[in-house]
Amino acid sequence: MNTLAGQNALRQAGQKRIEASHALDGDAKRLVRYYREWAGSYELDLEREHYRSPLIVAELAGAVQSAYIGRERAAMTILDAGCGTGLVGIELDHLGFRLIDGFDLCETMAEMARQTGTYRNVQGDVDLNRPLSDYSSASYDMTVCCGVFTLGHVRPHGLRELARVTRSSGFVVVSAERSYSEATSFENEVLCLQQAGVLTPVQYLSNGRYIGEKDAHYWAFRVHRVPAA
Repeated sequence: MNTLAGQNALRQAGQKRIEASHALDGDAKRLVRYYREWAGSYELDLEREHYRSPLIVAELAGAVQSAYIGRERAAMTILDAGCGTGLVGIELDHLGFRLIDGFDLCETMAEMARQTGTYRNVQGDVDLNRPLSDYSSASYDMTVCCGVFTLGHVRPHGLRELARVTRSSGFVVVSAERSYSEATSFENEVLCLQQAGVLTPVQYLSNGRYIGEKDAHYWAFRVHRVPAA
């Protein structure tokens, strides 16, 4: 469809698919089925809606590395939690990060991430709403998580697991859609982890661009104490 009406129809269909994904209540089977069916048009749908979160998360990771970490980017180990088709990994690779692993709940999306060639390893069928039993504690210098803390997907307690797999004095960089933050206990989870001495925020971007007309909050946390599995 090359006409304006046709382009508008495609965009509206994509918007409906994005919105429908927010009503899946974190149910793993429904999410896998939905993303498996959506995979073919996923990136085009997000591109039409000017999805900026992968670039912001990657650039925040780069800023954290420049400001706080002496090690070269190419030598840092990074976990891309909920990597989808690999959009964040591509941006990280552009910034000079090379040792990137990823996981996603949907194996179809994970395979698409593998095909980008930017990851050392990508694992499918990994649910961040459950303990990350295949990932040892304190395994990564940095963990990034983009577009995952959003309505219908991962519950706030997933942040604890991201801290667990990150080394002490390492960093966790996450996005959280604003409507998600308002509707869930995400910021309470941050406060609880902070009070427990697990992590502290070192950077916070409020109401940054996310997708379409929607905003998100962006955090960079320093991990002080790796929580028990």
